[in-house]
Amino acid sequence: MNSSEGMPSIEPSEGYVRFVRERREQILARLTRACERAGRNASEVTLAAVSKTVGPAEVVAAMRAGYEAFAENRPQELVRKLDAFAAAGIEAPRFDMIGNLQKNKINQVLGRATLVQSISSESLAEAVSKRAEREGLCVPVLLECNVSGELSKGGFSSDEVRAAVDDLLGLPGIRIEGVMSMAPAHDPAAARETFSGARELLGELRERTGLALPVLSCGMSDDFEIAVEEGSTLVRLGRIVFSADYDLPAGR
Repeated sequence: MNSSEGMPSIEPSEGYVRFVRERREQILARLTRACERAGRNASEVTLAAVSKTVGPAEVVAAMRAGYEAFAENRPQELVRKLDAFAAAGIEAPRFDMIGNLQKNKINQVLGRATLVQSISSESLAEAVSKRAEREGLCVPVLLECNVSGELSKGGFSSDEVRAAVDDLLGLPGIRIEGVMSMAPAHDPAAARETFSGARELLGELRERTGLALPVLSCGMSDDFEIAVEEGSTLVRLGRIVFSADYDLPAGR
């Protein structure tokens, strides 16, 4: 991954690559145990490394450690990283969009984000649909659902998504792949209730629509094991992947 003359370098240190690789082994061990408790196979779960607090070099380190999927919560940061990879002559990995997507930033992620996980309202879905259709694209998306009902979180309520799903499925330019949800922080019981509720909601939508809707995106650094036990197929891991300051609690 040596950059060409005149190209910016995004080369990580060997020490950092070693740290990310060793941390990944710890994460995979925890993931495997969580899957075993739920009677699942670890291959059913995608690990997305959330790179919002790190630069392109740290993403390269994570790629070398074995990560294949990444995620950003700001469109401009997603664009910055993709541009850095292009300038360095490195093939970029998968990047998902997971944060609040303002309508005036839609064009930044179309054709660049592999999966838009944060379709949080009918109006946003319609806006993405309109722009994607204009560009001749079909954008894979997840419906962000506020299963916990927290006022601090955005997204469809469970009742709202039930009422809207038929209209959403009729929109051109987007393809609904499943549901994304977030749990209350620092509350394992509430996290489990949220994730099981998201799984049940996705099951309802599958039965109603007859579609596979294969993706349940739940779980972050502090609660991904609970999410996996409750059926998550995609977990979004940030600090636990990239930060040596993140202390892994005792695993089960």
